[in-house]
Amino acid sequence: MAKFVFVTGGVCSGLGKGITASSIALLLKSKGYKVFMQKFDPYMNVDPGTMSPIQHGEVFVTADGCETDLDLGHYERFIDEELNYTSNITNGKIYSSVIEKERRGDFLGATIQIVPHISNEIKNKIYEAATTSGADIVITEIGGTVGDIESSVMMEALRQFRLEQGRENTLFVHTTLVPYLVGSNELKTKPTQNSIIELRRLGIQPDILVTRAPIDLGEAVRSKIALFGSIPAENIIEAKDVNNIYEIPCNFHKQNIEEIILNQFRLKVTESNLKDWEELIHNVENLEGEVEIALVGKYVELEDAYLSVKEALKAAGYKYKKHVKIKWVDSEQLEKAEVNIKDILGDVKGILVPGGFGSRGIEGKILACQYAREKKIPYLGICLGMQIAVIEFARHVCGIEDASSTEFNEVCKNPVIDLMIDQKSIVNKGGTLRLGNYECKISKGTLAYKDYGQETIYERHRHRYEFNNQYRETLEAHGMVFSGIHPDLNLVEIVELKDHPHFIASQFHPEFKSRPTKAHPLFSSFVKAAIDYQKKCK
Repeated sequence: MAKFVFVTGGVCSGLGKGITASSIALLLKSKGYKVFMQKFDPYMNVDPGTMSPIQHGEVFVTADGCETDLDLGHYERFIDEELNYTSNITNGKIYSSVIEKERRGDFLGATIQIVPHISNEIKNKIYEAATTSGADIVITEIGGTVGDIESSVMMEALRQFRLEQGRENTLFVHTTLVPYLVGSNELKTKPTQNSIIELRRLGIQPDILVTRAPIDLGEAVRSKIALFGSIPAENIIEAKDVNNIYEIPCNFHKQNIEEIILNQFRLKVTESNLKDWEELIHNVENLEGEVEIALVGKYVELEDAYLSVKEALKAAGYKYKKHVKIKWVDSEQLEKAEVNIKDILGDVKGILVPGGFGSRGIEGKILACQYAREKKIPYLGICLGMQIAVIEFARHVCGIEDASSTEFNEVCKNPVIDLMIDQKSIVNKGGTLRLGNYECKISKGTLAYKDYGQETIYERHRHRYEFNNQYRETLEAHGMVFSGIHPDLNLVEIVELKDHPHFIASQFHPEFKSRPTKAHPLFSSFVKAAIDYQKKCK
């Protein structure tokens, strides 16, 4: 039977619940246990698919095609396991499910209430994750902060869950803040005490406390928290700030957090295998120089909108012992008449155009792509970045001056990018994109084949528009290579250029499959090309 770890947060948001949950999962996996992860979000959206990246950050997509919270990207990067539809549960999804059951008559005329119907549905989602994954231990993060009205029913469900499963099968980890006051020159424990009290009011006593503080707690502060929180002093795990988030699991390991968990679960405490993770940290701490790459997007004021892309670039840099310095470029700025694009992109050693939606900033992205093509600067396009590459090439190489996408101009005469046929009748926006893993066949002798080293790959998608095959022959005649094709749907997945040292773009999102210990082939190749270009420029 599976065991369950629940990670909650108190005092304020942004304390690192997702990284805490990911670190715990990694450490338990290093002990030989099969782990699975979940995120419960208290908002009423069914999923984050229709939410603005500026409000919520990137939308992470699982292999089975679910649009999820960005924390799932952290989960997958830490534990190197593919998650699924049971991994991201929202209040919207829970309430929708219960209402749907009520409409079908599943409740046999009962009056539907928050308790037990909503709370039962929440518990069912936890059990479903355990069943579908076959995991030994399921780690579930609860979004928001203890005391939020939105998450109160989730906390009630967890209280019931412990009552049903017992302490030997459930464990609560509570992340909290211990602020340092400069004026009095001391750490203050009252916010943590109040957070634990708030959790107890909901019927939950934490088993482990993860404290965020800028300095060591010290024995006096640790003892005080243990006394007022009814938590053993050794169960208080310090989470000090680090230079790189990948150091956090090792910090927790030194404080025996996984042993505390396994002892409560009455599971065998085995030797940890953290060799790959320790090697990663060694590489990160011993980087030799840097390479600057421009990320040209329209949400650059919030880096979390491109979190997986950022982490994938960093991971590729680690492989070559280089720090990848990202230059965040607002594509709208490139559209201004008074802006000289060379002043912004002239010194970068690679240009990346990521995914996105809508017409804002599109012409700036096209200018960036044109600059990369003409100046022979390494280019990587992702999703919209591939469509931009096609539009730019059609306009400036093939002479199709009005080439565009029907996403930006519904009546354009030359839609080199157009809606898929099966998308044209769709009314609802949420969950109706082309999502998740799709097969791609790669042509031998291409850059894509050199990168992957195989003919058949599976990559994750999130888009509604596709390359228009009516223009394939024309673009091929002018030098564009269609190196990756979906074998059944005949859809273009990868494009590249013959007369360019490194120009490649994919309709899919390779960043979702990148790992810090295992850089994705497209990112690895791109960063290597940028490093080589940098050497050439010296």
